[in-house]
Amino acid sequence: MLQALLWGGLAGSALFIGGIIGLYFNIKKTMIAYVMAFGSGVLIGASSFEMLYPSAEDEGLVPTTIGFISGALFFTIINLFLDKKGANERKRSRQNPEGHSGLAIFIGTLIDSLPEAVVIGISMIDTKVSMVLVSAIFISNLPEGLSSTIGLKESQYSKAKILILWTTVFIITGLCSLGGYVLLDDVSGHVIAIINTFAAGGIVAMVSSTMMPEAYEDGGAIVGMITSVGLIISLVLSVL
Repeated sequence: MLQALLWGGLAGSALFIGGIIGLYFNIKKTMIAYVMAFGSGVLIGASSFEMLYPSAEDEGLVPTTIGFISGALFFTIINLFLDKKGANERKRSRQNPEGHSGLAIFIGTLIDSLPEAVVIGISMIDTKVSMVLVSAIFISNLPEGLSSTIGLKESQYSKAKILILWTTVFIITGLCSLGGYVLLDDVSGHVIAIINTFAAGGIVAMVSSTMMPEAYEDGGAIVGMITSVGLIISLVLSVL
């Protein structure tokens, strides 16, 4: 139980670390783009190899498909709403457009992180923690925490308030991981498959609509290769 809390918190701590970097250091946009591209590849790989394929193999294509499409649709709807509130640029390291909302940026980042944390807890019910998932989430959260922090600064949030927000995310992700481990321990395999693939759908939709386009815009064509390296590394970690 304690391990679920700690692993979920560790994955979420990357947002806090990224926030610290965004507050006190100037990082080149291209470097952020490269990390984001690598994290995109690892996240897509983790979603495929650690969540989708095992669910399809163990529980069949029906719950896997239902969960995945539902997760992608849910994230897309939420993201469309947040876009209107100014959170569409939460992963960018440049200034956000006129009328952006610091609170929307925070909420959007939190929504990005919650499904991932729950899946970490679920992965520990019958086996040890998936290091592929933890690594993927940690790597992808670093540039998100960094760029979101810049957006919050543009919304005139103080350094103390920004650190409190990221500390809150750190705590919530740890609790969500714990909740996934404790509350879902006795549910059926079909339910676990739907929850896992729901999260996978949300992750893939998030990566495709936010991380990858922005990584390409700031990093250029090389990010395609970096994303591919991230994906194959996730495969290697999955089979080891």
